[in-house]
Amino acid sequence: MASSRSRVRRIGGGLTAPFRALRDRWRRWSRWRRALLVLLLVAAVPVTALGSLFVSIRLHYTGEPAAEARTRGRDAVWLGHAWVDGRKTEADVEALARQLSGTGVRDLYVHTGPLEHDGSLPPAVHPRARWFTDTAHRALPGVRLQGWLGDEVKPERDALDLEDAPTRERVAASVGQVLDQGFDGVHIDMEPIHPGSAGWPALLDRVRPVTAARGAKLSVAAPQIDPVPGLHTAGILLTGHGKWWDQAYFAETARRVDQIAVMTYDTSMPTEPLYGGYVAQQTELALRATPADVDLLIGLPFYWDDKWGHWGDAETVEAAVRGVRLGLGREDLRRPNFGVALYVDFASTPENWAAYRRGWVDVR
Repeated sequence: MASSRSRVRRIGGGLTAPFRALRDRWRRWSRWRRALLVLLLVAAVPVTALGSLFVSIRLHYTGEPAAEARTRGRDAVWLGHAWVDGRKTEADVEALARQLSGTGVRDLYVHTGPLEHDGSLPPAVHPRARWFTDTAHRALPGVRLQGWLGDEVKPERDALDLEDAPTRERVAASVGQVLDQGFDGVHIDMEPIHPGSAGWPALLDRVRPVTAARGAKLSVAAPQIDPVPGLHTAGILLTGHGKWWDQAYFAETARRVDQIAVMTYDTSMPTEPLYGGYVAQQTELALRATPADVDLLIGLPFYWDDKWGHWGDAETVEAAVRGVRLGLGREDLRRPNFGVALYVDFASTPENWAAYRRGWVDVR
C-alpha cells in the first residue's frame, strides 16, 4: 500500500512539475514584465474573436447558389432628388423606362425630402413631384412610385427627435403631403436610430393608418442586423454610433410596415468573399426576422467609394448578388415577396446594371 501511494505521488509530481516551473518563473519576473504579458493576453482575446467572426462570415460565401434564387419581380431602386426638383425631363423618364425594361424592378424610392428637423416638409423642396408621378406612371405602368422621406435623428445627431409626439405628428402630415403628389407609397429612412428607441415604432404606428387609408404602401430602410449577438450594444458604447440593430428590434419594425429594405452596404468588409459572406448572413438574419406577408429587400451598392467604411474593390454588385442568392437558398428559397434594392441611381454605372442583370435577373 505504501509503495502504491509513493508511486501515485511520483506520478502526480511529474504531472505538476511543468506548472510549478511556470509558477516559479512568473514569480521571478518583474512587475512590469508580468503586466506586459497580461496586456498581451487581454489584447489577444478580441483579436481571436474577430478572426473567428471573419472565418464565420467567409464560410457564408461558400457553396453554389440555387438556380431558383433569382428575381421575383419585386426589386427596387433608390432615385435621387433630381427627379422632383426640376433637373430631369421627360426624356430622362423615357431613358429610365428603357433601363428598367426586362429587370425585376417594381418599386422606385424617389427622394422627395429631406424633412425638416421638426418633421415638416416644405412644398418648395419637391416642386416637380406631381409632374414626375404623372410622367412616370405613364412611362412605367406597373411600377410603384414611393416618396422617399428621411432625416438624421437624435440622440446621435442634433436633428429630428423621434421621441417627440408633435414631431411624429408633423412627419405623418408630411407623409400625407407626399401621397397627395400622386405617389403610391412612402419610403422612410431615418438614421441613425438606436435599437430600443420607442419613438421609431411609435412613428410607424402613427404613419401606418395614413398610408392604409389611401391604399398606399409603407416602406422603410433599415440598418444591418447584429452579425453576432450584442454587437449593437458594444458599438454604441465604444463609438456612440448606432450601426446595427438587434434582430428583435428589426422584427418589431418589420411587423409595422408593408416593406423593409436592409441597407447592406458600407460594411467595412475588406474583400469580396468577406463582403459576399456578410451579405449572405444578413439575408439569412433578415429572412428569419421578417413576417411572411412583408416584402423584404436586400440593398445592393450601386456606387463606388474607397474609404474605411466602404472598400470599393470589396463591396461589388457581383459579391452582393451572390451573397443574396446563397442566403436566400439556405433560409427560404421559395419566399415570393423578396427582392433586392439598388442604391443609388445617380452613382450607378453600366457595369453595376450588367452585374445585377447577369447575377439576379438573367440567371440560367
